[in-house]
Amino acid sequence: MDTRIRRVVVTGMGAVTPVGNSVEALWSSLISGVHGIAPITRFDTENYKAKLAAEVKDFDPRAYMEKSEVLRSDPCAHYAMAAACQAVEESGVTGTLPPERIGVYFGTGIGGIHTFETEYAKLMERGPRRVSPLFIPMMISNMASGMIAIRFNCQGAAMPAVTACASGSNAIGEAVRAIRHGYADAMIAGGAEAAVCPSAVAGFVNMQALSVSDDPDAASLPFDRRRAGFVIGEGAGALVLEEYAHAKARGAKIYAEVCGYGSTCDAHHITAPLPDARGGAQAMKNAIEEAGYDGSECIYVNAHGTGTPLNDSAETLAVKTALGEEDARRAYISSTKSMTGHMLGAAGAVEAIACILALNEGVVPPTIHLNEPDPACDLNYVPNRAIQAQIDLALSNSLGFGGHNACLAFRRGSR
Repeated sequence: MDTRIRRVVVTGMGAVTPVGNSVEALWSSLISGVHGIAPITRFDTENYKAKLAAEVKDFDPRAYMEKSEVLRSDPCAHYAMAAACQAVEESGVTGTLPPERIGVYFGTGIGGIHTFETEYAKLMERGPRRVSPLFIPMMISNMASGMIAIRFNCQGAAMPAVTACASGSNAIGEAVRAIRHGYADAMIAGGAEAAVCPSAVAGFVNMQALSVSDDPDAASLPFDRRRAGFVIGEGAGALVLEEYAHAKARGAKIYAEVCGYGSTCDAHHITAPLPDARGGAQAMKNAIEEAGYDGSECIYVNAHGTGTPLNDSAETLAVKTALGEEDARRAYISSTKSMTGHMLGAAGAVEAIACILALNEGVVPPTIHLNEPDPACDLNYVPNRAIQAQIDLALSNSLGFGGHNACLAFRRGSR
């Protein structure tokens, strides 16, 4: 089927992040250059090299879930449910379609790791009879999508995308394809993560992926020569995606059109990107080709931009390869991870929201703390202050362990 026949638009958004627990709060922080990085409060970090994280703050899952439901699910699912509830309420899609025509694709990189830690400690300290009978359903990575489907009676396909740090973007992209090809008329899509916990921090820091800075203002440093690892974050982002004609017919507010999607694999290494960045570049090429980019439009790229030495230089090369040197230098590029930290499986979904708002508001969020540019990262990364710009096409890049690459392309929406 020709993918241009069924257009896909965004009619609702929701966010739980280290810089705000709503889309409005998230955007206010991003354009103001406010970050959410601080000392870890979830556990004692005395014996840990990494002591900073971008934690979600002032979040009460009972605003979205019954107490019993909260107790029977992992924080990853709490964040996912909150973001989905916000997006669905804003969209007004409830009751406008048969249940079997609505699905849920919700990604996570790790899933219920808090539950795993808690129950494994019970097993080791108190024996197998003390492990919760809900251990498995609380831990498994598909549970957020399943719970969202139950909440909103979505009887179409409901499944996770589990592609490490590309999970949120892949969930959105695959949901777009489901609508384009007629398998659904609306989808709730996004990603969630809640991995600020002892085992995850220990694992990441021991593989030298995390920043070990003790200064919150000098820890998450995408594209800066001082960068030395990412700051772990958490939260969720959610979009309601709809077939354009259905959204228009019911008078929905259309925030953006998802006009392109690329998904590739480096097939190279479990953690390191290809040195020539061709996998990430191909995902971008696929997305902009599908979007109909002709070289004349103003582009914003929300970079994966983790602040790790290998990622940022490789992504710079990927952008140049995908757009061509001249167009790459004209593009606005920023890493909002400089403010949110790296939200892992939630990152792509939250960064998609940042792209949509940049299109609608005519403002490009900055890469904060970019004070010492790396010569290997020589594009316009919008250092330190947001700028006004009328963007025609916004791209969101996500790259994950395992060699996963995803790129989403958005254009402004209209009624």
